[in-house]
Amino acid sequence: MARTKKVGSTGRFGTRYGSTIRKRVREVENRSKAKYKCPRCLKRTFKRDGLGIWVCTSCGEKRAGGAWEPQTSAGRSILRRISRIAESSE
Repeated sequence: MARTKKVGSTGRFGTRYGSTIRKRVREVENRSKAKYKCPRCLKRTFKRDGLGIWVCTSCGEKRAGGAWEPQTSAGRSILRRISRIAESSE
């Protein structure tokens, strides 16, 4: 099998579908298959179990999150707003 140093997991598409689309697919696949830090045990063992389901292989923590990342940018901004409101009310 040929090496896929630049194209990574999208090497299976060959020259089909265009380079931009293949780059986007590669980015999404890399984000979804990466390991993230668990919010409970703080180990880098948080993995995607299904669409929007994230599980820690170490402590067993299971959470709902984004489709490709455990936390979406919208979720992060809402958490910032909530903490800002909580600080101002104290």
